[in-house]
Amino acid sequence: MRIPLDRLGDEPFAWRQRLTFNAETLERPELLGLGEVLWQGSVERENGVFRFDGRLEYEQTVTCSRCLEPLVLPVESAVRLRLVTAAPAAAGGEIELTEDDLETVYVEGEEMDTLQLVREQLLLNIPMRSLCSEDCQGLCPTCGANRNRESCGCDQGEVDPRWEALKNLRDQ
Repeated sequence: MRIPLDRLGDEPFAWRQRLTFNAETLERPELLGLGEVLWQGSVERENGVFRFDGRLEYEQTVTCSRCLEPLVLPVESAVRLRLVTAAPAAAGGEIELTEDDLETVYVEGEEMDTLQLVREQLLLNIPMRSLCSEDCQGLCPTCGANRNRESCGCDQGEVDPRWEALKNLRDQ
């Protein structure tokens, strides 16, 4: 979606659209699929800058971090930004960012393409670790069986020989 900032008057520019993304294009192996993305919001001029308010709603399918089963998660995400059409002045050395700087996007030209912003938000909303349930048993490290569905006959009391010396210290 391209937003024409140069033609924005006193009335806010509003949009509502449905987008589809292929999960493979986001290049995150834990993301198995993305549902249709509802992308809506508005942009309005405010004291020489533009206030951008957007909202994403969709479902994503990820893998459980313990048992690797698919897990469907609903996502609702709000995006609030300040859009500035002038580029910031280059500063020498290190500068400290303020909270306002983190919410500011510098737009080249008089038009903003929101597709890259949506892609960033999709990536940010992928959980680093997801569980199908808090008591997920995961996979057996020996045979690979899903412990949530079946119990295997593998000996779980076996200690890695590299930890044997620490076990002896605990027993003393």
